[in-house]
Amino acid sequence: MAFEQAKAYLEQKGFGDRVKEFAVSSATVELAAQAVGCEPARIAKTLSFLVDGKAILIVAAGDAKVDNHKYKEKFHTKAKMLSTEEVVELVGHAVGGVCPFGVKDGVIVFLDESLKRFEIVYPACGSSNSAVELTIPELELCSGYEEWVDVCKGWMEG
Repeated sequence: MAFEQAKAYLEQKGFGDRVKEFAVSSATVELAAQAVGCEPARIAKTLSFLVDGKAILIVAAGDAKVDNHKYKEKFHTKAKMLSTEEVVELVGHAVGGVCPFGVKDGVIVFLDESLKRFEIVYPACGSSNSAVELTIPELELCSGYEEWVDVCKGWMEG
């Protein structure tokens, strides 16, 4: 159901024709990169956290990892990822298909700077065997993001 919800949301924004469903799993960055046919860094993974009792999503490049120090500076709390059950309950998508599209009301979306080096990225679309091809301006439009943040490490800047 999360896939249909995310796809319907993207159709409303005019990007439903970009959604791809795969016969194989795309639940991890590596599997998604194989399914899409791109480098893992271009997979826009969506990480879910709890801040002040609310779910937040951080969409980051596939090769980026959350930097605990940067995260705490930005959100004034330790990085606490949602449990598998909390993700479904608070966000509306299951782990492996979490994306910023068609999420529950009150979920705040942030885009990480690690994505800005790419013209095109591939976030999931609500299921563990889907993705959508979007430019960065399209991702901004479709994600309903609040702001760009710099909370990741491990990716090559520039």
